[in-house]
Amino acid sequence: MDVVAGLLHTAVTSPWFYLVLFAVAAIDGFFPVVPSESMVITAGVYAASGEPDVVAVVVLAALGAFAGDHVSYGVGRGWGPRLVRRMRPGTRRGRAFGWARRTMAERGGLILVVARYVPGGRTAVTLTMGVVGFRLRSFSLFAAVAAVSWALYGTLLGYVGGVVFEDDPVLGVVVGLGLAVSVTVGAEGVRFLRGRRRPGPVAAEPGRGGGVGEDAVPVESISGL
Repeated sequence: MDVVAGLLHTAVTSPWFYLVLFAVAAIDGFFPVVPSESMVITAGVYAASGEPDVVAVVVLAALGAFAGDHVSYGVGRGWGPRLVRRMRPGTRRGRAFGWARRTMAERGGLILVVARYVPGGRTAVTLTMGVVGFRLRSFSLFAAVAAVSWALYGTLLGYVGGVVFEDDPVLGVVVGLGLAVSVTVGAEGVRFLRGRRRPGPVAAEPGRGGGVGEDAVPVESISGL
């Protein structure tokens, strides 16, 4: 345990740590297998003892997340015209695109902020917002809110663990990560239960390209086009 604590302390007190934190948070925006949240929580735990600086951790994690979201959005925006040309009215993809465009226009900002805390949800949503042509100014505003709230959440979660387990920072990291996983599982459970309570899709009337049924098409159908 002492060896692990020593390695973690060496890593988070390195002068390169801040750059790595920014890079990992950014890459996680378009390549969601990079453990940025774990890194932020770990940094928060050790920040409780003075190093790294807690404000710098929040700022760089938020900036990295903000940048990564815009990379994913840009990729979606670049693919958008090509995907739209492939859409055929009345097909599943065409209905999915129409549903996603309307949904993002109505509550895209809220979806973006909430998706920050859903595994893989962040990338799917930012990519989709680019594909459907969500306005960049609005996207940047909500991406900033999502990035700052996420950075504060992860850093403070770790910081509290570092204060409570001052003599055992590794345990503080484990507890912090456990709490983060619990929050995520709880959020996914609520989403699953809400999804089960929704009425089933209503078929569209013949001869119409849309219809009530297209509202049942999930956002993921767009990101996987």
